[in-house]
Amino acid sequence: MAASMAAAAGRLRRAFRRSPLWGGLSRRPFSSEPPPASATAVRDAFLSFFRDRHGHRLVPSASVRPRGDPSLLFVNAGMNQFKPIFLGTVDPRSEMAGFRRVANSQKCVRAGGRHNDLEDVGRDLSHHTFFEMLGNWAFGGEYFKEEACRMAWELLTQVYGIPEDRLWVSYFGGDPKAGLDPDLESRDIWLSLGVCASHVLSFGPQENFWEMGNTGPCGPCTEIHYDLAGRGGAPQLVELWNLVFIQHNREADGSLQPLPQRHVDTGMGLERLVAVLQGTRSTYDTDLFSPLLDAIQQGCGVPPYLGRVGAADEGRTDMAYRVVADHIRTLSVCIADGVCPGMSGAPLVLRRILRRAVRFSTEVLRAPPGFLGSLVPVVVETLGDAYPELRKHSAQIVNLVSEDEAAFLASLQRGRHIIDQTLRRLGPSDLFPAEVAWSLSLSGNLGLPLDLVELMLEEKGVRLDSAGLARLAQEEAQHRSRQAEPAQERGLQLNVHALGELQRRGVPPTDDSPKYNYSLRPSGGYEFGTCEAQVLQLYTEDGTAVASVGKGQRCGLLLDKTNFYAEQGGQASDRGYLVRVGQEDVLFPVPRAQVCGGFILHEAVAPEGLKVGDQVQLHVDEAWRLGCMEKHTATHLLNWALRQTLGPGTEQRGSHLNPERLRFDVATQAPLTPEQLQAVEGTVQEAVGQDEAVYMEEVALARTAHVPGLRFLDEVYPDPVRVVSVGVPVAEALDLGSQAALQTSVELCCGTHLLRTGAVGDLVIVGERQLSRGTTRLLAVTGEQAQQAREVGQALAQEVGAAAERLSRGSQDVVEAQRLSKDMGRLTDAVDTAVMPQWQRRELQATLKVLQRRANTAIRKLETGQAAQKTQELLRRHSEGPLIVDTVSTESLSVLVKVVRQLCERAPRTSVLLLSPQPLGHVLCACQVAQGTTPAFTAEAWALAVCSHMGGKAWGSQVVAQGTGTTADLEAALRTARAYALNQL
Repeated sequence: MAASMAAAAGRLRRAFRRSPLWGGLSRRPFSSEPPPASATAVRDAFLSFFRDRHGHRLVPSASVRPRGDPSLLFVNAGMNQFKPIFLGTVDPRSEMAGFRRVANSQKCVRAGGRHNDLEDVGRDLSHHTFFEMLGNWAFGGEYFKEEACRMAWELLTQVYGIPEDRLWVSYFGGDPKAGLDPDLESRDIWLSLGVCASHVLSFGPQENFWEMGNTGPCGPCTEIHYDLAGRGGAPQLVELWNLVFIQHNREADGSLQPLPQRHVDTGMGLERLVAVLQGTRSTYDTDLFSPLLDAIQQGCGVPPYLGRVGAADEGRTDMAYRVVADHIRTLSVCIADGVCPGMSGAPLVLRRILRRAVRFSTEVLRAPPGFLGSLVPVVVETLGDAYPELRKHSAQIVNLVSEDEAAFLASLQRGRHIIDQTLRRLGPSDLFPAEVAWSLSLSGNLGLPLDLVELMLEEKGVRLDSAGLARLAQEEAQHRSRQAEPAQERGLQLNVHALGELQRRGVPPTDDSPKYNYSLRPSGGYEFGTCEAQVLQLYTEDGTAVASVGKGQRCGLLLDKTNFYAEQGGQASDRGYLVRVGQEDVLFPVPRAQVCGGFILHEAVAPEGLKVGDQVQLHVDEAWRLGCMEKHTATHLLNWALRQTLGPGTEQRGSHLNPERLRFDVATQAPLTPEQLQAVEGTVQEAVGQDEAVYMEEVALARTAHVPGLRFLDEVYPDPVRVVSVGVPVAEALDLGSQAALQTSVELCCGTHLLRTGAVGDLVIVGERQLSRGTTRLLAVTGEQAQQAREVGQALAQEVGAAAERLSRGSQDVVEAQRLSKDMGRLTDAVDTAVMPQWQRRELQATLKVLQRRANTAIRKLETGQAAQKTQELLRRHSEGPLIVDTVSTESLSVLVKVVRQLCERAPRTSVLLLSPQPLGHVLCACQVAQGTTPAFTAEAWALAVCSHMGGKAWGSQVVAQGTGTTADLEAALRTARAYALNQL
């Protein structure tokens, strides 16, 4: 029997290894019944089954943007939204706290982070970045293994009609190293349900033990698999459904402890289930994808989709079909949930997905411009009934996809030309230059991800200079870190001699007015113009003026005009690239621009020669610029909100911003209270919510001299000066009789700003510290980052509330009280370091301080009471004498020390040493020597003698000491203790 089971397990493992590819084009149904149900009917049947037959509550899918969980880029499993229940942190006042048995269909994205299927999509017939997870849950022991298995078997075999002989199940076979027995209960349940014994197999923890992470809730799982081969040969299994029985908790030390409450967490991928029910081996052959594949064929005019993979897929046409169909679903769902392509985190991953889809659609499928956006209505029609937010935001999705597609097409075309031109200059064995690859990706305007550049080179049989690329990436990372703190290197500068020479030659200051040439599209996006200029002067790294620079040389460029914003006024410099007019395929990366005496010096790396007199065209990194605009307008709103909250005399002391966050220094008499911080945020939110126009105009400096409420810093302003006014035209704001500058934000500012406040999205102050007496530094984030910070704060507030509720219930158990105290410490650390609203952090810190004090007081009382009880027991066992050496059962060293002290208080002439055995042979030790003993007899030496015997260590003083050790022979340790003491006495 054991041999046959081992052979069967081997077949199953081989089937596991084969199953992910779903190889072949077979569309054989598993029966000759009527046509298979649609995906919509399959989803509805799942939900109806659990609601109507088994009393489950149907809950909506959570957004794919994780709420209050910075460890995830996207929601990647159905259980994500229920983590607070599993972790015991759910707010007892919340709706979720009342959940007992629920079911839903959850939108999931696996791209980026720990679970990342992006690069596999298209290569086979099963991988997706977006999928739907059908699941049912039972919380707090509402039901467990038997009910969960019975429901799953009933649904698959009776509702969906899957033949029982096509289903296999696996269960947890135990883990001797972890002290976990096999889950024979699950095995027996399956056998009782009629599953063939040869189809019920056990596996180890890698396959059948589920864990949330390195720590946290976990438990054995049982999986249901479908045999694609049927009776036609060796089993070819694909997992259908995973039933997880959460009953343990993985502690920080790696040990497993039982959970106070058990839960059931199940997940079944809709796409794979539909493929089984519709009799196909590929999820792409189901009606979830067929409308998209048909639309792709019609829109691109390519041959029909045939489901080929690998070498059989000539021209990679079918791979492109799968990539585009998958990615447009992901894009549509994410944008509908508020995750838009962007610069970092999940938005950056989404940007990569969009651009990967554009590349396959244009290069392989030869799609016309705007094609991706035309697929959005197909996605909405397919998924809109299940997820209404797709219909609600369909127009926004089309606009965002189409705009980014158009921008990337231009960049992709230029990037392709640059690669081809570079390859013509390379020898057969040359590596592709890292500087050229980096120039393709440095600018957000081009936006070619480095992995995409490498893939394009791989297709041409060329290897990239990876070492050079790593060096450039490290330099960029260092530059980013310097950007985060303004104390960065100055870079190329024009010294007094260079400036004097320019003035002597009559060279006028750089015209940088084109930096303000941008406009708002009807769709809500921004359009930035390019700028043509002439090279007036070139400089080497040491500041020497030269007439030309050579290939690979780092240099400074002085132009007659520019659209780059040079770092000033607290706003980070623009970055981007320039090209020579007539030679647009060679990019000169420009990582920064600096102002020197009215001249704008552009730092650049020359991939080819450049000389004075060349005509160039400049392109700013649009995403970077837009991020700076968003933060700069937010800074003005913050400045105004601080005056509204703290009073009109509040003065700005400095600021700095880049696309990721803003820093604002303000003169204050005292640190801001949580109520003031919250009021400041509320004032900014109100202005953002009104989506007010932002007016900008240059006026004579004299006109600004006596305007009440006008904000300016103690610095020299140009004349004319630029005025930025929110919600009120500049002329009206400067009218001395209007008082408008007292009612809204009006500042002198040369920075670049949004044209409407709504694009700020939100503002959250996430940090506050005193720079010096009277000066407070605030750190703030906006937009998506601000929303995430609020969600993190809310999640932590719920955890603190749940901890307070546990503390209020009290505990009669020292171990439970100590666990609660540790939870308070963990929460304190989390609150201290989280990116969250500062006002909320301060409130939670104050609450946790009180809770920690209460928890520690409770521990001391429990320990003192427990110690008194142990002391009484020991006194009954030992008559008065000079020595007590014994063992006592305690959970902690703290209690043991209290017992020793209480014994010595009750018997002052007695020296005491106690040992407390712990799990795994560990032993705690505490001792105290009596008053008046010989000077040579010290507690520290006594404890050290005993603990050394046990291979441990000890510490303390002459009177009181403690220590630890490990031994299997406790009596020998006691004998050592007695012998040492008697020898000293």
